[in-house]
Amino acid sequence: DGIARAVNPVIRGWMQYYGAFYKTELYPLLYRISANLLRWIRKKYRRLRTFAKAHRAWKRITLQYPTLFAHWQWIHGFW
Repeated sequence: DGIARAVNPVIRGWMQYYGAFYKTELYPLLYRISANLLRWIRKKYRRLRTFAKAHRAWKRITLQYPTLFAHWQWIHGFW
């Protein structure tokens, strides 16, 4: 929740500006943000070190909190 509060204003700004003019250029950035979040989860939580466990946790989080991160409105995966 703390990370979401820190990055959401920046992501929303990018989505508003680049989404209006350069949407195709924005999508790779949004996927990269999600990939970095997944990597952070894998490093922070020892039990989620394997990709399969982290992927299951990612799916659970995105289903439980679909609006936690602003860019999840546009993308749902991490690649």
